Formats: sequence, structure tokens, C-alpha cells
Amino acid sequence: MLQKCSDPAGPARGAVFIHACPAALCPHIEWAISGVLGSPISLSWTVQPVDPSQFRTEYTWTGPRNSAAPIASALRAWPMVRFEVTEEPSPGCDGERICHVPGRGIFRGIVGANGDFLVGEQQLRQLLATATSREDFVHGIEMVLGSAWDADLEHYRHAGDRSPGAWLHQVS
Repeated sequence: MLQKCSDPAGPARGAVFIHACPAALCPHIEWAISGVLGSPISLSWTVQPVDPSQFRTEYTWTGPRNSAAPIASALRAWPMVRFEVTEEPSPGCDGERICHVPGRGIFRGIVGANGDFLVGEQQLRQLLATATSREDFVHGIEMVLGSAWDADLEHYRHAGDRSPGAWLHQVS
């Protein structure tokens, strides 16, 4: 669970990565994100090289804290869309990354200030209590880290126009 924010109405920023979307849904995606953020947006769509029948786009957003989940929830209305929504950590609040892969559903991970996923104590305790073999334990760790979602999305992330991906957080 995300850390309680000291000022939940404070500002936040993040990014939306639509990795694969049918052309007919592109305007609906824009309207959904606009509705959550409360102002109209215009996205620049390009063909997704991994699947030329699909389109891709990226959008950096600024809005109230905890906007990533409502954005992802709005996008989830179209189960055939591959997407990621991120929110950067901010003072007093953890960040998050929410991914959706058709047929797999949603993965939501908490992101700390250094950019790493944070795995909760109770998640680890549950895994230790239920894993009956080394393979079960390894599978459980892969699940809490979202490895299957990353494996699917990786092809789409790097199939763009040869430009580097947008990074939200850089550790120096």
C-alpha cells in the first residue's frame, strides 16, 4: 500500500506510456486521461513497430498526488491496450508504476525515492508462508516484482523510433 501523503492534494508528476493501442481507441485514450487530469490533452501517436496495426504514445503529466491510479483505472476500460502509468515519488509519498498487459491484467508496484520497487513485509511473509518449494518462492518473487509484465512490455518499450525512453528518476 502506498505511504499516506502528508499533503494528498499536493502536486505530483508522472508519465503515461501507451505501448499498443488500436487506432479507433486513440481519441478515447486522450479523453480518458484528460478527464482524470481535468484539462484537455493532445497526444502524438506513432505506429508501434512490434505490431504495425497498433499505435503508441507517451505523455508526461502533472496533477494532484495519487493521480496514477485513476489514470490507470480509466485506461483499463479497454482491455486490449498495453500501457504503463507512473507517478514519481514526492515528499512524504511513495511513487508507483501501474502496468497493464492484455490477458494478464494489472500490476501495481510501489516505487521508492531511489527508483527501486518496494516489496512490503506482509507480501514477503505471505510468500514465505505459502511457498512449498524453491520454485514457488522464485515464482512468488517474480510476481511481486511484476517480471511477467516487464517481459511482455519490454519489446514494446524499445520498439520506438530509436529514441531513448523517458526516465522519470535519475540517480547520480
